[in-house]
This record gives sequence, structure tokens and C-alpha cells, in this order.
Amino acid sequence: MPTIDLTGKAAVVTGSGRGLGLAYARALAARGARVVVNDVDETVADQAVKSIAEAGGTAVAEVVPVGTAEAADRLVSRAVQEFGRLDILVTNAGILRDKVLWKMTDDDFDAVVTTHLKGTFTCARAAAVRMREQGEGGTLILVGSPAGQRGNFGQTNYAAAKAGIAAMARTWSMELGRAGITVNAIVPVAATAMTETIPAFAPYVEAMKNGEPLPDFLRKGEGFGTPEDCAALVPFLASEAARSITGQAIGIGGDKVALWSHPQEIRAAYADGGWTPDTLADAFATSVGAELQTVGIPAPKLPEA
Repeated sequence: MPTIDLTGKAAVVTGSGRGLGLAYARALAARGARVVVNDVDETVADQAVKSIAEAGGTAVAEVVPVGTAEAADRLVSRAVQEFGRLDILVTNAGILRDKVLWKMTDDDFDAVVTTHLKGTFTCARAAAVRMREQGEGGTLILVGSPAGQRGNFGQTNYAAAKAGIAAMARTWSMELGRAGITVNAIVPVAATAMTETIPAFAPYVEAMKNGEPLPDFLRKGEGFGTPEDCAALVPFLASEAARSITGQAIGIGGDKVALWSHPQEIRAAYADGGWTPDTLADAFATSVGAELQTVGIPAPKLPEA
């Protein structure tokens, strides 16, 4: 018998009409949670609800673009109206506007930050208010990205938003702990519309669409798989089995699950009376700068031909 049972719980999953969001919504519904599906496309949202119902789950659609306080209130209110409560929030909604720094416009930056970062903030705030009123705890699951952990070329807006989401998870885990509300960031890696354009992945994603399995070097070595591979983490974190887990960034993809470290000091040096530019120049390379940190998402290690 499954140990993860979310019967009686109510969830909101933003951006859940397709892709990872839909996988999260289906995984929650499969364990008994009732789900508010959210998308900006009514047809897509309705299809998602239908697929959940056909699998024996319960879901309703709320069509609204996340980002504003009004949208967040609508999503929380819909859960309360339909299911009488809110226990789980998954902030998955996102968009991309990739450009290098010198070509990125204010609109490119603002659109991504509004959806990802402000959308996470407004939805989490509305959910936290409701969960604290209920007095029975709850779960906030914030969707991050490897780009937010390490940076990624051409993704100033997206990487900044995702890094902020991880920081908010750590902050809110402290603020909401006394209310019994856990807050974690998840870092999924999967074949979606956002990743299938990466040249190294493209032929394998295309083969997967044709029914071929992904090779082990991707599923294990890169932690890269399907959206469904990432979905198991969501009902687990929403369950009583994960009540002691909060403030963490947890990666999942393919056959791999991993805990990301928090930023921390790795080396330190000291100078009596403080540092000058000259003493820093003399000492930096052999002290704190002896092993500078890498940036960017490592390229997939493809097998040799």
C-alpha cells in the first residue's frame, strides 16, 4: 500500500496546464489531493482537468496569469470555494525571454521576473495567509532551476528570478516554521519545451518522443528525464513523511535526486588592521582565490562515439 496519502488535502499548482506543472498536478491528484489547475490558456487548462478526472482525480481550472496579488487571491479563493481549504501550493508558472545582457530589454526582464519571482511571492503570500488562518500547517513548494543555482548564458532575467526563489524558500522556512508550514525549493531537470532546444539534448528528446527510452548517461549521469520523473518529489514534500524537511533546495530528474548546498564561505584570509587594495593583490591568489568557483550549467557529458 502507498504510504503517501494526501486524501482531503487541497492544492494549487500554478502553470499546470502542461509540462512539469501538469505532471505535478497529476502526481498530487493521484495521491488523493484535490487540485486547482492554473494556466493562461483556458483550453489547455480544461484539458488538464479532464486528464486528471479521467485518471480518477479531482481538479478544477482557474485561468489567470500569475504575478499580481489579484491573481494570487483568485487562486487561493478558488481552492477554498471548491474544496474548503488550501494545504499545498506549487509555484511552477514561468516564461522565458532569453537574450544576452546587452540585448535584453526592460520588457524582457520585467516579464520574466513578474511571472517567476513576483508570481511566486504573491501566490505564496496569499497561501501563507490562508494556511495560518486554518492553523493546521501546510506546504509551499517553489520551483527553482539549475540556472538559478549556477547561472546560465542568456538568462539574466530567468536565473535572477530562480536564484531569488531559492532565497525566498530559505527565508520563508524560518518565518513560517512556527505555523507548521514547510517551504522548499525544487530544482527539476526534464525534457520540456524549455530544454528540448538544447542541441546536446535535442536528438535524445526527439527519440524519446518516438517511444525510445533515454539512455542511462542522461537519466543517471545528467539527472535528465521526463516531467513525470520529477513529479514524485512534489507529493512527497507535501506529505507527513516530509514534515521535518524545510528550507532546502532539492534537485530531481531522470533517475537522480540530489540536495543542493546553500551558498556559504569556503575560504577566508585575515589581515591585522584590515585589507588594502595592495595587500589583497598580494594575497588573494594564494588564499581565498586559490580555487575560484565555476559558473554555468555544465554541458552534458556525451558518450564517446
